[in-house]
Amino acid sequence: MNIRYHVQLTEAERAELTGFVSGGKHSARKLKRAQILLAADSGLNDDDIAAAVAVGGSTVYRTKRRIGAGAWLLGQSGFKITFNVATACSDPPTGRARWTLELLAGVMVRLTDHDRLSRETVRRRLAENQLKPWQKDMWCIPKIDAEYVARMEDVLDLYAEEPDPKRPVVCFDESPSQLIGETRQPIPAAPGRPQRFDYEYRRNGTVNLFVCIDAHRPWRKVKVTEHRAAGDFALCMRELVDVDFPEAERIRLVVDNLSTHTAAALYATFPPGEARRILKRLEFHYTPKHASWLNMAEIGVLKGQCLDRRIESYDCLVVEIDAWQRERNQIGARINWMFSTDKARSKMARAYPAPTLKES
Repeated sequence: MNIRYHVQLTEAERAELTGFVSGGKHSARKLKRAQILLAADSGLNDDDIAAAVAVGGSTVYRTKRRIGAGAWLLGQSGFKITFNVATACSDPPTGRARWTLELLAGVMVRLTDHDRLSRETVRRRLAENQLKPWQKDMWCIPKIDAEYVARMEDVLDLYAEEPDPKRPVVCFDESPSQLIGETRQPIPAAPGRPQRFDYEYRRNGTVNLFVCIDAHRPWRKVKVTEHRAAGDFALCMRELVDVDFPEAERIRLVVDNLSTHTAAALYATFPPGEARRILKRLEFHYTPKHASWLNMAEIGVLKGQCLDRRIESYDCLVVEIDAWQRERNQIGARINWMFSTDKARSKMARAYPAPTLKES
């Protein structure tokens, strides 16, 4: 199959190739390759390039293929190898889970005239291009459809409202937290020496954190529980209604789509009359699936400022979290939310679903 490769040089590459052609003494092969790349970058087709440079069509094809596959040639002291997305970011060979320096060196040898390449040469070229093809990052890729947009704009409109003590907007989220104890006493820090602790540790189980934050005023609350069942969520809702916001007529609650975050959890926990009483004070607003960024709950801040260490017991965790939230509330820390519905429609316009009915 004859694949047509496209060449598009950066300004720096174009300037270096131009200097390579116009100055110094180089072999005819290297000069012709540089001329082919410059001609291809200017938009000429393969036949015109072959005629202009006086080479065969196969030479043009092979030179452009090396660019498309990730190898390319430059340098006053000889050709050097770099890597682009097409090679270093492509799938590894069959039978391999990830690229290695040796695998990439082997591919580049096959694509170029080099007899061999050292792994250090490959490493330097990858570093120059900020590529680490052996690394992977797990990510939730959302499906932005009409439901996603509807839920997103609903939450954004809540954040944009003026504060209303009778109808507060509260963001709610939960997260597990592991209890980890020391097997040996850490050595305190000293001048010129950081604190040292043993790599071995002791697992003491896992607890759950319920995090609430007022979207319009500097208030947050973290509740530590031993479980994260529907009953724990229901108890947290009753406390939110009766203790935290007793004067509110309706609490607009921003939550994710976890199966326990429903009205059914209250009916499964309390008698019908009590469940109904609590639910009359709550109004659920669900974020889109895979859109945790829309929830203001400060779990990321909590973990970074308070939990990024070994905490060995439930009681110790409660003490540390209480101190953290008390300080945050006292200094008036709050989230300055900048993203709005208008910005969403502007920045995410391409992702919005196309309307089936046009405005008249």
